[in-house]
Amino acid sequence: MEMLGEVLADGPWRYGAGPGPFLLFPLLWLLAFGGVIAAVVLGRRRRDALAGTRAGERVLAERFAQGEITVEDYRARLAELRAKP
Repeated sequence: MEMLGEVLADGPWRYGAGPGPFLLFPLLWLLAFGGVIAAVVLGRRRRDALAGTRAGERVLAERFAQGEITVEDYRARLAELRAKP
């Protein structure tokens, strides 16, 4: 009967452990999954932003290779494409 009194006094968490670890681990997993998802989303945004610049550089290089523009024009336009807004 004495043991029943101890269980009722402490609740289901014996020796004062409390529900801490049971709540902490799921939160850590949620943070880990959220970090992975954020990294993927930000990586895709960066890749998509750079794709337009690369396409422009490719067209510019083709025009230069075909002789449509001079070296000075190529360098000036390439610098303009690579300039940060």
